[in-house]
Amino acid sequence: MRTVYQITEFGSFISEKELPGYATLPKHTFEQLETFILSNKSKKTDALELMGISHKRGAGKVITARNYVGIITMKDGTVIEILPKVYSKQSCESDNDKAAAQIKRLLVEMLKTLRISPYKSLQTSCVNIERMNLFEVFIRMFIDEIFRIVKHGLKRSYETVENNEQLFKGKIKFQEHIKYNFAHKERSYVEYDDYNSNRPENRLLKAALLYLYKKSASVRNKSDLRTLLNEFCEVDASTDYEGDYASIIPDRNMKDYEAALLWCRVLLMGKSFTSFSGSEVAVALLFPMETLFESYIAARLSRVLENDEFSVSVQDKTYYLFDKPDKKFLIKPDIVINRKADNVVFILDTKWKVLSEVKVNYGIAQGDMYQMFAYQKKYGAENVTLLYPLTEQIPIDKRIEYISNDGVTVKVKFVDLLDIDNSLAAIAEEFEKYGYT
Repeated sequence: MRTVYQITEFGSFISEKELPGYATLPKHTFEQLETFILSNKSKKTDALELMGISHKRGAGKVITARNYVGIITMKDGTVIEILPKVYSKQSCESDNDKAAAQIKRLLVEMLKTLRISPYKSLQTSCVNIERMNLFEVFIRMFIDEIFRIVKHGLKRSYETVENNEQLFKGKIKFQEHIKYNFAHKERSYVEYDDYNSNRPENRLLKAALLYLYKKSASVRNKSDLRTLLNEFCEVDASTDYEGDYASIIPDRNMKDYEAALLWCRVLLMGKSFTSFSGSEVAVALLFPMETLFESYIAARLSRVLENDEFSVSVQDKTYYLFDKPDKKFLIKPDIVINRKADNVVFILDTKWKVLSEVKVNYGIAQGDMYQMFAYQKKYGAENVTLLYPLTEQIPIDKRIEYISNDGVTVKVKFVDLLDIDNSLAAIAEEFEKYGYT
């Protein structure tokens, strides 16, 4: 079994010591993680957003998670999991393992809502998340994709082959024939087209299968990876990932391969949602919680309002702040909802932030209020709402709204991520009744 270390957002690691409020890493793992964080400082992603490094009296050097969640898998097999920090009335807080499994399942459900990603197809009901670390869950996703491909048969194509054959086929390559067959009249050096499965897509899939077979510690995953590798016995594993990707020709008949090839980009080339690298890191799959929260709410709310009464637009791009001399400064609300019967517009903007009654304005950012004010003015929206995750410090049904003298009202609402359907159904019901009561 791989060693797994787990924290939630804003949780902290220290090295070797055992102290309340901190998770402990072995010295070499702590140093590997520190090197990984520092090596990404030059990237577009702010290293401080990824993880912070500080010194605290009594604890020494401390690594603190920020707003990225996911996994970091070291080359020695050690796995670091960073889970979302979620408060819910549905949480199994009395059982740490069950609570962690709830959050892992939620994280996977959130990943499935990302618009362009390989995570969409996982059936979480078929995965024992309680017993699997996230890396093994991601491996399971890839395995399931490849089983789907194999079930329909590996795609084949013509490949130009040069070889010294006993049977003549294709066309003879005279220069090579003279060179290799001066003393072998029974052979012919020929070039011919062979219809086989050794195409670049399959080469990439085989390379990923081999890579994961070395990395997986799950008995079930390794067994299935072996089974799948047997299906690729006629395929050469890719050794030139960039070259094989470049040689892929878009083909509608290859739609079954789309998710699996996205996985190959993640696993073989580090092309994840956000790319990270490091000399001691094998795979880093990390995701900004703001993006996951926004994507998840939009997907689930669209499902709740998927009827003849409403239309839902995500990341709407209808309006700019200014129209003359030409359109400038695009405004892009997270979710715009139109009630078809009377064209009443509702706007929702999601914010991954913990509000508190003891903070000034509950901790709502002034810039977010400016943004909501602009949305109401440009869209003529009847209702603009800031949507936050439920916090222990504020009741879910607390009425928070801000009203200006010129007709703008901004509401603040909360959603319980472990009871998402009921939370969003209550919001949708308000939209349905608005103006009729």
